Amino acid sequence: MIVETEFQGTAATDSALDRAAEAIAAAASLAQACHHTPDGDALGSMLAIHHLAVAAGKTVVSSWPEPFVVAPHYSFLPGLELVTKPADFPAAPDLMITLDCGSLGRLAELGPPARAAHELIVVDHHVTNDGYGTINLIDPSAAASTVVVRSLFERLGWPLTREAAVCLYTGLVCDTGRFQYAGTTPEVFALAEELAGFDLPIPAMNRQLFEEHRLAYLRLAGEALQRAVLDADRRFVATWVAADDLARHGVDVQETEGLIDLVRRTTEADVSAVLKETPEGTKVSLRAVTGYDVGALATAFGGGGHKSAAGFTSDRPVAEVLAALRDALPVVAGPGGPTR
Repeated sequence: MIVETEFQGTAATDSALDRAAEAIAAAASLAQACHHTPDGDALGSMLAIHHLAVAAGKTVVSSWPEPFVVAPHYSFLPGLELVTKPADFPAAPDLMITLDCGSLGRLAELGPPARAAHELIVVDHHVTNDGYGTINLIDPSAAASTVVVRSLFERLGWPLTREAAVCLYTGLVCDTGRFQYAGTTPEVFALAEELAGFDLPIPAMNRQLFEEHRLAYLRLAGEALQRAVLDADRRFVATWVAADDLARHGVDVQETEGLIDLVRRTTEADVSAVLKETPEGTKVSLRAVTGYDVGALATAFGGGGHKSAAGFTSDRPVAEVLAALRDALPVVAGPGGPTR
């Protein structure tokens, strides 16, 4: 089997779109997976395809690795009731699609089915993606994987539905930081306008996605902010959440997804990090508000992501990972910021 990786430039992306659309159109069934602890872009991309593929008469199985839960702020997404536990995922799908997943490692127990798939379509927008599919539909210029998915629907000739629009908008608004990040282009606003035309409950969606939190989480966040440490020489701020913190407050780790967005507001820092102690290891979220490439930093630690937003998981304890991150960052040249 020839593995084709084409994501360098518009022409190559168009070619990959054509091949992906042809493979999907010809398939009677699809198996889909997104990365573990899925975010809004991963879930929105996968569920949007699920809805429209079923409408096109196809059998669809969609899943993600254990822990098979989602953060409560995604509970409104239509189609969550249709997903399949990873234990029931087909062992060797004829056609498998991965969404917003930069490497096979992020698929955990769904990695073997991906390797065994006759055709594996990788749909993503992370420049750090390994290109591990037989068809790699990876567009680093896209603001979100849902943007790539929308282009795929156009190639397939699949008309949008309100359910799919809700899913796509969720991915778009999450990965652009409510249209604040550098990837927010005129094309992003054009897509948002198209999706909003499906009479989406945008105020209610935004509140649940970004503003609603249990008091228990707010108390935990307060503790985490209180212990935040600032390295002024490197313009680096970080905090951490221990397993004991989660247990004591009765908070699930998925609820802490937005904590990094509080930490990144630190005026004195250009790079921010939140480290979380989980059974899988120390999970690290990274953000940058300057030109520093935290995607490259995360890649050096076995993860990946974007220039301004990335992450990784380490088997080392929180203190060691924090020290290693600090050592990996350059000292500032002056008040204008780090020598990035």
